[in-house]
Amino acid sequence: MHVHEIIATHPDVHGSVNHALLDCIEHCFDCEQACIVCADACLAEEEVDALKQCIRLNLDCADVCRATGSMASRRTGSNELLLREMLEVCRAACEICGQECRRHAAEHAHCRVCAEACAECRDSCEQAALSVRPS
Repeated sequence: MHVHEIIATHPDVHGSVNHALLDCIEHCFDCEQACIVCADACLAEEEVDALKQCIRLNLDCADVCRATGSMASRRTGSNELLLREMLEVCRAACEICGQECRRHAAEHAHCRVCAEACAECRDSCEQAALSVRPS
């Protein structure tokens, strides 16, 4: 991804970037994609009824990750208070989705991969939230 490079060129950033936040943006979009694919793969499984909650949490997590990644990418102006809240919500969504995917990971490889993406995004959101200082 080009997140670090493009945000560093933003006129309001002046080359000074928050690396924890940039890593989080990348993890958010990666997790979003993993959750979308996992939900779709769950729909293709024979016992789809057993995966309904997993599908729901995957889609919820994907939406939260997309919104958080998009919001964190905006550098014109600032809304650090809301950004910190979004990072916390994203951390929680990734934790919940990751737990559900781990329940199915032994049987479904896509759930294992998704659980890993959720864990990475959860940890990244936690670090980024610590690095964002409300004005």
